[in-house]
Amino acid sequence: MSSGSKPTSNPFRQPRAVWAVAFACVISFMGIGLVDPILPALAHNLHATPSQVSLLFTSYLVVTAVAMLVVGWISSRIGAKRTLVYGLILIVVFAALAGTSGSVGGIVGFRAGWGLGNAMFIATSLAVIVASASGGFAGAIILYETALGLGIAVGPLLGGELGSISWRGPFYGVSVLMAIALIATALFVPSLPKPQHKTSIAAPLQALRHRGLLTMGIMALLYNWGFFTMLGYAPYPMELSAQKLGLVFTGWGLLVAAFSVYFAPRLQARFGTAKVLYVNMFALGLVMAAIAAGVDTPAVVIVAVIVSGAFIGINNTLTTQAVMLVAPVDRSVASSAYGFVRFIGGGLAPFVAGKLADATNLSVPFYLGGVAFVLAIFVLASGHKLVTAAEAGLAEPSPLEAVGPLAEAGSHPVVVAVGATANAGEVVEAAAAIARDLGAPLEVVRVRETVVIEELAVDPEDEDDARAAVADLLDHLAAHGIAATGQILRSVGDHAAAGRVLAQHADEIQARTVAVGRSPRGPASQFAEGSFTSALTHATTRTVVLVSPGTTPHELTADVLPSLRGA
Repeated sequence: MSSGSKPTSNPFRQPRAVWAVAFACVISFMGIGLVDPILPALAHNLHATPSQVSLLFTSYLVVTAVAMLVVGWISSRIGAKRTLVYGLILIVVFAALAGTSGSVGGIVGFRAGWGLGNAMFIATSLAVIVASASGGFAGAIILYETALGLGIAVGPLLGGELGSISWRGPFYGVSVLMAIALIATALFVPSLPKPQHKTSIAAPLQALRHRGLLTMGIMALLYNWGFFTMLGYAPYPMELSAQKLGLVFTGWGLLVAAFSVYFAPRLQARFGTAKVLYVNMFALGLVMAAIAAGVDTPAVVIVAVIVSGAFIGINNTLTTQAVMLVAPVDRSVASSAYGFVRFIGGGLAPFVAGKLADATNLSVPFYLGGVAFVLAIFVLASGHKLVTAAEAGLAEPSPLEAVGPLAEAGSHPVVVAVGATANAGEVVEAAAAIARDLGAPLEVVRVRETVVIEELAVDPEDEDDARAAVADLLDHLAAHGIAATGQILRSVGDHAAAGRVLAQHADEIQARTVAVGRSPRGPASQFAEGSFTSALTHATTRTVVLVSPGTTPHELTADVLPSLRGA
């Protein structure tokens, strides 16, 4: 797939606007991990029970859940930057107020305001980074994923260090760091255009009428029930200081980040979304059972929590991808509906777990969390056909949309795949020369990927813009006497997923050749996100050629791909 920048382009060479928001993302992703190391200290210093302290999660997540229903409505009216800034203001104010509070009840209330701000920030941060990036959306996504991994890994470590000084430290730390991010965002992020279409406030709830989206949402609710039971209660049986708790959850966070970004896409490509999620949920159920059985042995709890990070990282990525695969509505609406249901589960779990722990013993909430993970398997199984059909490209709407006239049956065109990049026209012209030499028509396929990171999904290119871009390319080709047709390919997941969809299409139309341009992403990024070209070459029976303007096309096969790793 082509790119608007050279293969050696650096994704970290971005405008100040991108760095301002990326810094805020790091602090935001620190959020939950920052608080975990101080939970026992809060209970001790404020003379509260674990169930009372657990309400910090409940108020934060329930408000976040409800806010997810209205953030899209707000953002579509006041714009992404204002939504982002208002969210940051709320986080700064309520995090500071939580630090000044003298009671658990006060902190619980202030965490609710913090949750509202975080929902506004999370829902718009990725879109703002993509819109502000100078090196194309690929570099922006790499930067966002880096911020995510850093925040998840460093949050518990910082929380442990600040918590060792005072339980108020993490709250003040978030407030100060977010204040810096707020100033940088206000100064450096330019005003962004408001969306062309306003989102209805009822749209997320209406979207839950769709069986696939509701099924995935309930599965995510059960998953989050188990997940936040562990986060809310695992620190107590570990019997560690704030610093040591920080180290434990740092190890957990490193596994979450690594398996979310690097391993989840590969497991999905090898085994399929549903199968990986089945095994993953069962493994999490076993982890929770181990915590419950070993609740009186701190070492067992510590090891189990750290190991769970691998499964949680996989689940966070693939669950959101499954939602986007089956949801027949706009991505932002699907994200809001899904976020509402899943955060409700996360918010209720600590509250119920606390009541159970008070009435019985500490192992019971963990057993219930394990049951929730297992129940999620059965819920997913009820929608198995929806997920597998969507993943195979058999569900409606079709992943391909024609722009202009359709190609004649049996025409065996040369297919050229391009993205939303500056040199797309040059790559198309190079492919047109191949088509002319072969006496074949040309089909231009614009690859429009939906990027999924944690619970967020974003379309880097607007659908209308993609259609207009293809139409412009077809007009240009027609003016030079080149017969061409156009398609838009929609793909959910990593770059390799898009390559496999294109391979299936090329085989179906019996394409003469498939032409692609060089990727700007380096080997590390391609390992993380999957290589479009490698996946295409391995999945299709057609000839694949690498075209670069002004150079001789290279035919790609599995044995030459390692030497062309930049492709």
